[in-house]
Amino acid sequence: MQAIILDTETHTLNGLPIEIAYAPIQIQEGKLSLDREQMFDQLYSIGNEKISFGSMAVHHILESDLVGQPNFSSFELPQHTQYIIGHNIDYDIQAIQRCGVDTTHIKAICTLALARLVWPDAEAHNISALIYMISKGSEKAREMLKGAHRADADIILTANILMHIVYQLKIQSIEELYEASEDARIPRSINFGKHRGTAIAELPKDYVQWLLRQDELDPYLRKALENANIVTL
Repeated sequence: MQAIILDTETHTLNGLPIEIAYAPIQIQEGKLSLDREQMFDQLYSIGNEKISFGSMAVHHILESDLVGQPNFSSFELPQHTQYIIGHNIDYDIQAIQRCGVDTTHIKAICTLALARLVWPDAEAHNISALIYMISKGSEKAREMLKGAHRADADIILTANILMHIVYQLKIQSIEELYEASEDARIPRSINFGKHRGTAIAELPKDYVQWLLRQDELDPYLRKALENANIVTL
C-alpha cells in the first residue's frame, strides 16, 4: 500500500500533462510525513501539441522546456500506489489517465473538499489563499508561494495544507483521511440551477428524481440525492 501526493500541469485546461510530480506520504498516529528524497518531478513532451498562453501564464512552462523530454505517455505510477492525494485531485487523475494509466483501483483524496470542510468560512480555498490563511499572511508563506503552480512546489504546499487538515480532523491513518474526503465531497446543498443554494434535503422531490435521471450527474451529487430521495419516500 502506498499513498502519494500528486500534481500535474497541463498544456491547456483539461489537456495533456507536461509536468507530473509526486511524493510518498505517511500518516502514523496522527502525524503526517512526506518523503522528499523520493519526490518525482518530470517534464513531458506532447508531440505537435502547443501549450496555450493561458496555461503558460499559470505554470510558466515554455515549449522550449519540453524539447528532449520523454513523451507524456511514458508516465507510470509507482508500484503499489493505492491512494492519490491532491487539490481538486480529479483533474490530476484525469490528466494521468490521458497517459494511459489505469486508475480504477485508486482511492482519490481531495484536499480541496477537505479544506472546504475544515475552513468553511475561508475567503478562498485555492492553495495559495490557504497557505496565506494558515500562516496569517507571513513572509515565509510569500517565499513558499514563489514557486506555486509548478507541480513540484504544489506538492510541498499541498502537504503543508494537509498537515493542518489531519490535525484539525484528528486523522490517524490514510484510510481515515480517505473516508473523511469521501464524506466531504458529498454536497450538502445544490450549487446550480433554479434551486442554487438550497439544502439537498430540502429540494423538491420531483426535482431530485429529475436530476437522478441525468446520465452525466456528478457521482457525489448523485449519492447525496439518492440519500435525500430515500428520506423523502
